[in-house]
Amino acid sequence: MKYRLMHTMMRVVDLNRSLDFYVRLLGMQVLRRTDYPTQRFTNTFVGYGDEESETVLELTWNWDRSESYDKGDAWGHLAIGVDDIEAAVDAWRNQGVTILREPGRMRGGTRVIAFIGDPDGYKIELLQNKMQE
Repeated sequence: MKYRLMHTMMRVVDLNRSLDFYVRLLGMQVLRRTDYPTQRFTNTFVGYGDEESETVLELTWNWDRSESYDKGDAWGHLAIGVDDIEAAVDAWRNQGVTILREPGRMRGGTRVIAFIGDPDGYKIELLQNKMQE
């Protein structure tokens, strides 16, 4: 048997704001969007590649929700690889993205990482694609 991680679902308060973040700022593509008028929610799938072969994000917007969601203490973060972590963080900072941790070596390791926050407060770890020595 072959298994594959297909998507991670995250609830968002403002779909347009979240799409601006994930599509314009992080470079993902909208793969599909479905409105469910009777149930009053929209699912939008975004990612860097085809949903049939890549893991993607499902952004769920409940139309009647205006307050932030409780992330709980089990939520950690998403992780995205970048070629130039310093340039990426600088560019996102200039766009108003919240920088939660400046680029630097991870504690006890050699990999360079940083953290940013999305509009709903979800943490995103940035990983330098090439290992730094």
